[in-house]
Amino acid sequence: MNRSVTEKGQRVVGREAAKTQAKAETGSGWYEAAARMGLVAKGVSYALVGVLAIGIAIGTGGKAASREGALATLADESWGKVVLVLLAVGFAAYALWRIVQAIFEREEDDDDEAKGKAKKWGKRAGYLGRAAIYAGLTYSTLRLVSGSGESTSQNQEAKQTTDTVFDWPAGRWIVLLVGLAIIGAGLWNVYRGASQKFEEKWRGDMSRAERRWGRRAGVVGHLARGVVFGLIGIFLTKAAIEYDPDDAIGLDGALQKVADAPYGPWLLGLTALGLIAYGLYCLFDARYRDVSANA
Repeated sequence: MNRSVTEKGQRVVGREAAKTQAKAETGSGWYEAAARMGLVAKGVSYALVGVLAIGIAIGTGGKAASREGALATLADESWGKVVLVLLAVGFAAYALWRIVQAIFEREEDDDDEAKGKAKKWGKRAGYLGRAAIYAGLTYSTLRLVSGSGESTSQNQEAKQTTDTVFDWPAGRWIVLLVGLAIIGAGLWNVYRGASQKFEEKWRGDMSRAERRWGRRAGVVGHLARGVVFGLIGIFLTKAAIEYDPDDAIGLDGALQKVADAPYGPWLLGLTALGLIAYGLYCLFDARYRDVSANA
C-alpha cells in the first residue's frame, strides 16, 4: 500500500516537473508571468533609488539611497504599504523565476562537454545568487509591511557582514573573491551597456521607437550600474587587503563616494538619472524580453 502511494506521488511530481519544464522552455504560463512581474518590481526598485539619490544630490536629504532605504521611504506614506505588498509579490516572483531557470539550465550544444558543464553551473550559480538577493528583498519588504522592519544602512550591513566573514576559515580570501566578483559584475554591466548586448534577449515585436528608447535606457542604465557595482567591489577588495571591515560599503555608500568626489553633486545626479534609466530599461525588458529558459 505504502509503495503504491509512493509511486503514485512520484508520478504526480514527475508530471508537474515536466509541465514546469515545458513552461520554462517555452516562456509561457505562470513562469512567464513570474518573470515579467519580477522585472517590473526590479525596475521600480532601481528607479526609487535613483529618485532618492537625486534628493541627496540637490540637498533635500532623505533616507539611505539603497533599495531598502527606498522601500522604507514608501512605508512612511499612507498608500505605501499597498505598493510594498505589490513589490514584495514582484520580488518573490523574480526569485522564483531565477530558481526555475537554474533548475532547467542545460549545457550549450556547441561546446565540448567540460566547457558546457562549466558554463551551465556558472549560470546556475548566477541565477541562484540573484534569487537569494530578491528573496532577501522580499523578506525585508514584508517586514516593513508588518511594521517590524526598520530602514537600515547597507553600509553598516556591509561592514558587519564583512567583519563576520573575516572570522570564518579563509574568511579574508572569501571577502577578496567576493569583492573581485562584484568588480567583475560592474565591468560586465559596462560592457553589456556599451556593446548593447542586452538587446539580444528582446523579441522582434518592438516598434522602432520602442527599441530606440529601450536601447538608450539600457545603455545609460547599465553604465550607471557598472559604476556603482565597481565602487562596491573596489572598497570590499580594499577591506580584504587591509583586513579592515570598515572599508566595506553598500549601495548607499557607493553613491556617497560619488557625492564626495570633485563635482560630486553633479556626478551623483548623473548616476541617479542612470539608475532611473535602468529602472525604465527593466520595464522594457519586462515587456519584450524572451524569458524562456536557455533563451
